[in-house]
Amino acid sequence: MSDFHDNVRAAETAMRAVFPATPLQRNAHLSARFDADIWLKREDLGPVRSYKLRGALNAMRKQPKQKLFVCASAGNHAQGVAFMCRHFGVRGVIFMPVTTPQQKIHKTRTFGGEHIEIHLVGDYFDHTLQAAQTWCAENDGYFLAPFDDNDVIEGQATLALEIEAELGSAPDMVVLPVGGGGMSSGVATWFAGRAHPIFVEPCGGACLHAALEAGHPVMLDHVNTFVDGAAVGKIGARPFELLRDVPLEDALVLSEDRICTTIIEMLNIEGIVLEPAGALSIEALGDLRERIRGKRVVCVTSGGNFDFERLPEVKERALRYEGVKKYFILRMPQRPGALKEFLKILGPNDDIARFEYLKKSARNFGSVLIGIETVKPENFVRLFADLDAAGFTYTDITNDETLAQFVI
Repeated sequence: MSDFHDNVRAAETAMRAVFPATPLQRNAHLSARFDADIWLKREDLGPVRSYKLRGALNAMRKQPKQKLFVCASAGNHAQGVAFMCRHFGVRGVIFMPVTTPQQKIHKTRTFGGEHIEIHLVGDYFDHTLQAAQTWCAENDGYFLAPFDDNDVIEGQATLALEIEAELGSAPDMVVLPVGGGGMSSGVATWFAGRAHPIFVEPCGGACLHAALEAGHPVMLDHVNTFVDGAAVGKIGARPFELLRDVPLEDALVLSEDRICTTIIEMLNIEGIVLEPAGALSIEALGDLRERIRGKRVVCVTSGGNFDFERLPEVKERALRYEGVKKYFILRMPQRPGALKEFLKILGPNDDIARFEYLKKSARNFGSVLIGIETVKPENFVRLFADLDAAGFTYTDITNDETLAQFVI
């Protein structure tokens, strides 16, 4: 363990020649809300707006004779590698899925400039990864893994050293988002026995929770990529060796819609732009309320690479989670006055956000997709009771993921 701490200190020293420590900021809003001393480790304010730069820097500095680095990534890892290729003056070849948004491709090119080239290969990341590793072996390059690498883990752990230096001691608790486990395992190892780590994953990528239940890393049957910075199908072998004794109650799993509420809250109240993975640790505070009261807690906001074209979807998900927006399919009688009867049922704070006939050729009834947005969840109790009393037939599809993909 002493070697690990020494290696992290050496990595942190090397980083100060490249970028300053990211801010550790006490958040008055969250502290008051949860009756605790809440601090945010703002990795979203680093040079590439995520902690991934740390691992790339540490791994690359340990290969001083290597002139070709290869990685596979659809986002933050690619940008960190690109940034460091420019810094070290080496060549980088970055493989990204064909489906990668142009915004991420452009940012990666901006950070790497003439020192990198980007190959768009495969519709899914697994195909991209295989192509990158094959190309790397054929061209005698050094493959930079995003998390399953000891040098990367030590590099990511430098943010823990910065936390402790800023506070003057370890916090009572540190809340860590988990993707492949590189950062979370490194930070937890640094604070071992001195700060209580809590690990947070999205429902669609809970690979740590699955591994803890199985006793070894397992591949998830399905990965929801909405929380792209933490949507990993299988935790890294090296990170899991460091995390295998984590109690299940310390490995929290949050729904993707729920995470959206924190993205909106932090943007509207604090002016902080977080990507979905960057909001995980803050949203977890709601599940930790009784455990953190009166304690000093650090939440790692792991990234801020948010594409604002996603904002309407994020807002939509947040409203649905909070219960103030619902979608349902209404069987509307095809007779004069039927629509007017329905409109009279709506309350003064019930707004129609969507109205679309799904079947226009029905002789007696037509199916209508309706989206209603209101100010408090209880309004839907009254609305549905009034619909029942009026004899309308309807189906609430708000939480039906299959239907939502096609009609919402």
